[in-house]
Amino acid sequence: MNVLFLGTGAGIPAKSRNVTSIALQLLEERNAVWLFDCGEATQHQILYTNIKPRKIEKIFISHLHGDHIYGLPGLISSRSFQGGESLLTIYGPKGIKEFVRTSLSVSHTYLSYPISFVEVEEGLIFEDQQFQVFTSKLDHGIDSYGYRIVEKDLPGTLLVHKVKELGVAPGPIFQKLKKGETVSLDDGRILNGTDFIGPPQKGRIITILGDTRYSKRAIELAEHADMLIHEATFSAKDDRLAYDYFHSTSTQAASIATEAKVKKLILTHISSRYQSKEEILLLCNEAKGIFLDTMVAEDFLQVEVPKNKKE
Repeated sequence: MNVLFLGTGAGIPAKSRNVTSIALQLLEERNAVWLFDCGEATQHQILYTNIKPRKIEKIFISHLHGDHIYGLPGLISSRSFQGGESLLTIYGPKGIKEFVRTSLSVSHTYLSYPISFVEVEEGLIFEDQQFQVFTSKLDHGIDSYGYRIVEKDLPGTLLVHKVKELGVAPGPIFQKLKKGETVSLDDGRILNGTDFIGPPQKGRIITILGDTRYSKRAIELAEHADMLIHEATFSAKDDRLAYDYFHSTSTQAASIATEAKVKKLILTHISSRYQSKEEILLLCNEAKGIFLDTMVAEDFLQVEVPKNKKE
């Protein structure tokens, strides 16, 4: 599981930052990619990565401002020409279905695969055997949502040393015990697989927020997350601008991370007014003064979300 930033800018593209899009790569977990927002030219950014559009199975849209959705029609269309045949599910606020359907209709775009739409409301919006996704409305000029992705606890691993102590050699018996099955040994002993499995491994939590002012709901979405991805459109010295334009500062994002007790904070959605390395370092240091494990994303940054250590 890792996060790849395809675009980290706010509002309009800049020379060093495209507009917002984040890929959650779940290749080991489900051989799939989940996309969060899809700003203009997202498919161009993907060309510089190893992402295969056909493996994008879900797209989560935070809100309907152009810098978060204008890349959708092109990406959806290109997916047809790049081997995409499986269902694509698009989640987003009310209006996302109309936007996509209208774009495809007026451009006479034919797709080789089906699309499903989920116009989200607060709460649990997706669940299967591996993951849950929750959403909550934030504080922006239009409806803007944050997403909390929860990996369900992973099964414990086989206690190999415990099996070997019984004189069992590695092989098919190990595989059966690993699955929790009951096996009979040649000497008549019966082993219950559940006796040789370690405790479950706690699943990971990633919180990815849309555009927002400082919001208590963001704290709830991010509670104890392994990684919080929060917009930091403005520096703390421009806090008035942040409030007026319904955005957050670097220090506000850090406060959310602190109150939510997250492990790592990554700042993104950076205004084009901050271009130099010195200005980006300022944003980072402002946040680090409140929450130490902070970094500012740049386009194509890839960050692993490590599995939790066994308790």
